[in-house]
Amino acid sequence: MEWWLLLIIILGALLALMATGLPVAFCFLLINLVGAVVLWGGAAGLYNLITSMFRSVTTFGLLPLPLFIFMGEVLAHSGMATRVIDAVDKWLGGIRARLALLAVAGGVIIGALSGSTPGAAAILGDALAPDMTKRGYKKPMVIGPIIGSAGLAIIIPPSGMAVFLATIGNISVGRLLIAGILPGLVMAVLYATYIIGRCRLEPSLAPAYVVPPAPLFEKLVALAKNVVPLGIIIFAVTGFIFVGFCTPSEAAAWGAATSFILAACYKGVSWEMVKRTLAGTLNISVMMFMIFLGAIAFSQILAYSGATKALVQLTVHLPVAPILIIIFTQIVVLFLGMFIDQTSIMMITLPIFMPIVEVLGFNDVWFGMITLINLGIANRTPPFGFLLFVMKGISSPDTTMGDIWRAAIPYIMCDMLVMALIMVFPALALWLPGVMR
Repeated sequence: MEWWLLLIIILGALLALMATGLPVAFCFLLINLVGAVVLWGGAAGLYNLITSMFRSVTTFGLLPLPLFIFMGEVLAHSGMATRVIDAVDKWLGGIRARLALLAVAGGVIIGALSGSTPGAAAILGDALAPDMTKRGYKKPMVIGPIIGSAGLAIIIPPSGMAVFLATIGNISVGRLLIAGILPGLVMAVLYATYIIGRCRLEPSLAPAYVVPPAPLFEKLVALAKNVVPLGIIIFAVTGFIFVGFCTPSEAAAWGAATSFILAACYKGVSWEMVKRTLAGTLNISVMMFMIFLGAIAFSQILAYSGATKALVQLTVHLPVAPILIIIFTQIVVLFLGMFIDQTSIMMITLPIFMPIVEVLGFNDVWFGMITLINLGIANRTPPFGFLLFVMKGISSPDTTMGDIWRAAIPYIMCDMLVMALIMVFPALALWLPGVMR
């Protein structure tokens, strides 16, 4: 059978199974079972599939994933995130759109403490949305900054999705995590610039109101008490990886332990908090590992079918500039993001795209960062972006999905601008990984 026909059958069957509503992990598992029997030879193929799946998850490189998830759960259930937002709020004073800018600042800090985008959206929404609505902020300036800033959690380390992408794409986990620092900060600056500019053009979006000034001593105490200690967690993860003190897995263990100790110091640890944290960590981790089981076997089946090799050869001989091929891969990711979740997109595309990237001579960390930003966009892309539904759940009852879609568009455009900047100036993503020890 021709490779292209086999590829169409495999991808078509996969998408058809997803359309039935079957969990993603089971969709890939069924495809892998059939592929192993047909392509690898009956019982022997099933044995090879099982051993391959076992090896794929018993790897030290995947350890940061559940530990980063644990950090996010501790942050969400201990109340530390609310303390950070309150402390930063004291420093913003009475500037226009202060709550929208607070969402951006909070998104950066929460992103540096937790790799959970939905968790960041829930924290920011619960802490800021009611007050923004009460202060007369219009829906674009309530929804937009929250849904935009929550997306920073997928870019700024520690990012569980970056670990997942790096492992599937055979990219250095540590370098991809560090590569997200500068792009994440640039995205935050663009968000803040847009908010300030938009509110100057349309002051009614964020009405000004009098904010009693906080004494400098009170600001410093809030900063020292609620923000600076959390810098320990950030350094325990990102700093240790950057200076080469430990591997990403070891740094994740430091971060998880530090976050729990700090939560205890803030008296945020209770039996109920521990149960919710462990349950959330277990649920998300098992789901991610089940999906990862299917991803590795799926890439091997594609390779064995000959589709991966043939696609690479076809791509190399296309009469177009290599960068146009990279742009096309991102268009595919953006399109898929309108309909399916991030993990499914990675599992479908990376086994095909990464060999092409390697043959074309592009840096894998550079490509991984562009794709990671694009996956963040997928979280907010109509009609099925997951963050859109998270925002719907925490917004006022009169908020429609149309309101959320329109509010998300400017932040999606900012993300696309950062993607373009990284393509033109690769050092934006590669400089920090290049100076790592």
